[in-house]
Amino acid sequence: MKKSLSIKEIAALSGVSVATVSRVLNDNGRFSEETRQKVLKVIKENNYQVNSIAQTLRSQRSTTIGMIVPDIKNGFFANLINQIEATLFTRGYSTIICTTDKDSAKETAYLKALDAKLVDGLICISGQEYLDLSVMSRRIPLVCIDRNPNVKGEVGFVQSDNLTGGTVASQHLISEGCQQIAIVSKSDGPSSIQKRVEGAVNEINQHPNVNYQLLLSDRKDLSNYARGVDIAKELVKQTQPVDGVFATNDWLAWGIIQGLKDHGVHVPTQVKVVGYDNDDICEILQPSLTTISQNIPELAEEAANLLLKMIHIDNGNDGVIEKKRVPVELIVRDSA
Repeated sequence: MKKSLSIKEIAALSGVSVATVSRVLNDNGRFSEETRQKVLKVIKENNYQVNSIAQTLRSQRSTTIGMIVPDIKNGFFANLINQIEATLFTRGYSTIICTTDKDSAKETAYLKALDAKLVDGLICISGQEYLDLSVMSRRIPLVCIDRNPNVKGEVGFVQSDNLTGGTVASQHLISEGCQQIAIVSKSDGPSSIQKRVEGAVNEINQHPNVNYQLLLSDRKDLSNYARGVDIAKELVKQTQPVDGVFATNDWLAWGIIQGLKDHGVHVPTQVKVVGYDNDDICEILQPSLTTISQNIPELAEEAANLLLKMIHIDNGNDGVIEKKRVPVELIVRDSA
C-alpha cells in the first residue's frame, strides 16, 4: 500500500512552499491558477486525502454551498439547481440541496442545519419574500435568485428580466391581433411573477384599442395546472370572450389550454395562449406552447460566480452588493 504523503512532501513534489499547499487546500489566500493545478495534480497522483472535518474547523471553510428551493418538482427550479450544482462542482464546491415546499418553518430549520454544517455560502431560489437569517450564528454570503433579497447582510441578487418578459408576451399577443387579453397569475406569486404582470399591463396600456383583465387565482390548494383549468371555466362563462391569454408560468398556461379544450374552445384559432418559463412540457403539448424562455445556464453561471466572488472578497458591507438581470427570449410555437 502506498504511504500517504504529508503536506511537506506534497510541497516538495510541487515545488512550492508548505504555506502555499495549505492555502490551496483551504482555498484561501493568494496563489496562481497554475500553482493550484500543480498542487492538485500531485495530490491526485498520490491519492492524498484531506481530513475535511479538521480542515473545516481550521479554516472555517467547508467548500460546501447550501441551496434552498421551494419546489424540487418544478421543472424550472430543478433545471436551475442542476446547472448551479454542475457549475459549483467544477469550481471545487459540493452542494447541499434543501426543499422547503414553500413552508417558512422548514426554511428556518434548513437555515439552522446549513449553519451547523458551516456552509461557505447560500443560494436561495424563490420562496418566501423575507428570509430570516437571524437564526444563523454567523454572517454568510447569500445570493437570491428570483426573489427579492429582503434581508440584512451581504446579499447578491440574480433574476431574469421579468418586466421585459411580460412586455414581450403582450406585444406578441397584440401583434397576433388579440384585443381582449386575460393576464392570468397567482395571488400568492412572488415579486418575479408580479414583474411579469406589470410588464404585460404596461404594454397593453400603450394600445387604446386593446383591453385586458387580470385574473389572480387564490386556490392555494391547487397545482398550477389545476388553477389553469379552474380559470378557463371562468373565461368561457364571460359575455365578452377573450382572444388572448398570458399566463405567468407554463403549467398555468397548460391548464388553461386544457380547460378551454374541455369547453370546445380552440387554441389558437379562437384564443391564443402565451406561457412563461419554457418548461420541457412546452414542445410536447398540443398545441405546442408559445412562451417566454428564461436563460437557465446564464442564471446559474451568474449566481454561482457572484456567490464565489462574495465568499472570496468579504467587503464588510450590508445590503444588496450586486444585482444581475438576465435577458429572456420569446419562443414562438403553435399556441400563439
